[in-house]
Amino acid sequence: MSQTPAYLVTGGSAGIGQAICQQLLQAGHTVVNIDYTVPGWSHANLVSFQADLTNADATRAVAQQVMAQYAIVGLVNNAGATRPGTIDTATLADLDYVVALHLQASMLLIQAVLPSLRACGQGRIVNIATRAALGKPERVVYSATKAGMIGMTRTLAMELGSDGITVNAVAPGPIATELFRKSNPEGSPQTQRIINSIAVKRMGTADDVARSVMFFLSPDNGFVTGQVLYVCGGTTLGVAPI
Repeated sequence: MSQTPAYLVTGGSAGIGQAICQQLLQAGHTVVNIDYTVPGWSHANLVSFQADLTNADATRAVAQQVMAQYAIVGLVNNAGATRPGTIDTATLADLDYVVALHLQASMLLIQAVLPSLRACGQGRIVNIATRAALGKPERVVYSATKAGMIGMTRTLAMELGSDGITVNAVAPGPIATELFRKSNPEGSPQTQRIINSIAVKRMGTADDVARSVMFFLSPDNGFVTGQVLYVCGGTTLGVAPI
């Protein structure tokens, strides 16, 4: 019996990852979610695996489970953590954690799904980076590892293009997720300052990011690879290179 084609999304239980999963499901796809928490929502074509992606052995094990059941045609490395701190306060534990989640897990999952992506002839990889990779105070370990994901994106695009696999990154700016709202309540002065700094004068939404991911995942967009799309409302203007 042939395996079911599916898209694999990490961190899909909430926030941006949930929006990506839901848009894929709305488009009629089967979606596999790997997260450390079980989603509080469901769909007939959503399958969730619970795993700690900062643990290499756990990541390999869950990847093996997924690949035994599904033919992965697209991978979205979305799971992430900020671990805020300046260079004076950041710790090696912070660094180890975000390296494991952003870089180690992404590399292990890419390696696991590569045979399936190659077999389908038009595999897609999307890495979720951040506008903070261009520099943001109190995000030293976060910005460093997310910048590493951009470097990985560009290198893999060169290595895998001949296999029909595209590799791109989406780098969100200020997005009004539940996590953002906890530290920046709607209507608060600090939230308004953030909105005032955005060219389009509104916060981004998880769906804004998900729509960009859907573009890169489409089989029709095989001539776009190695790119970073800043979904930031214009906050990178004057900062990001042309």
